[in-house]
Amino acid sequence: MKSFDIAVIAGDGTGPEVVNEAIKVLKALESENLKFNFNYFDFGGERYLRTGETLPETAVQELKKHNAILLGAIGHPKVQPGILEKGILLNLRFQLDQYINLRPVKLYPNVETPLKDKTPKDIDFVVIRENTEGLYAGAGGFLKKGTKNEVAIQESINTYMGVERCIRYAYEYTQKRNKLNKLMLCGKTNVLTYAFDLWKRVFEQVGKEFPKVIQDYGHVDAVCMWMVKNPENFDVIVTDNMFGDIITDLGAMIQGGMGIAAGGNINPNGVSMFEPIGGSAPKYTGQNVINPIAAIMAGEMMLRFLDCNQDADRVEKSVVHVLTKHIKSMSAGKMGYSTTEVGDLVVKNL
Repeated sequence: MKSFDIAVIAGDGTGPEVVNEAIKVLKALESENLKFNFNYFDFGGERYLRTGETLPETAVQELKKHNAILLGAIGHPKVQPGILEKGILLNLRFQLDQYINLRPVKLYPNVETPLKDKTPKDIDFVVIRENTEGLYAGAGGFLKKGTKNEVAIQESINTYMGVERCIRYAYEYTQKRNKLNKLMLCGKTNVLTYAFDLWKRVFEQVGKEFPKVIQDYGHVDAVCMWMVKNPENFDVIVTDNMFGDIITDLGAMIQGGMGIAAGGNINPNGVSMFEPIGGSAPKYTGQNVINPIAAIMAGEMMLRFLDCNQDADRVEKSVVHVLTKHIKSMSAGKMGYSTTEVGDLVVKNL
């Protein structure tokens, strides 16, 4: 009997709506051999407006008691951008040491891509993004703020430990994935000569331990072009925090949009957090029209993290069936079904 305690942070806007559908699917998988215990936390914009706090002092310790976290979306129109993102998302990533951001970029059948003549066999790769360092570490500050002589400094922090463990995870993932067995380091060695000198040296050093994995390198600007022109050439990409943030959004677009893209914030030896990539979409709140597939696929990723691969396969196959036979569009309000009806269809076809 496998029993898992799952923390649920439904978040803001349409976050609770899509998370409800992901949980509906997970509950449908329950059997005498599998059980989920869902514990709900109200971290988000409404709590912040009510209490003035993003995360209570006890939050991290409470979340550490769980096997995984399922996250909806963070972002509230009445809260200044950056407060919730830094106070909740980045805070949890750092304190729970979720040093890997895992982003599958996979085009499913009957999902429209803006790339002409590209099919599901062409778009199927993974981006592994370092998730706790780089420009997002929060190092820097202001000098003479608010004056004409203002100076703003934002520093990119890259440690050997942080880079090495991310790259090692990427090599292990590539080897386990066993597709093209090719790992590309995405960087900017011709301009960011300090940070990516470290990344490149560690990439080559760790690579010696994985002789079956082909090493490749691409400048981030070239990678963006190749993702559009030749996505079929990618297998696994490893990169730093900022570049990973950028290219994964491009990846979401070529795989069909935010309505289908899911990701994981991974601590391989601790508590990981899984989420749909899209935002809280407040203008659609309460209308039952938002696409829940990305949240359902976040649940599928969580199942794989929990080593429930057969159940994850069931979810993925059901989603493919629903996409192929039912859904007309990935866009909110254009699916041909409501949010809850899409969840019902995935459950029906498990």
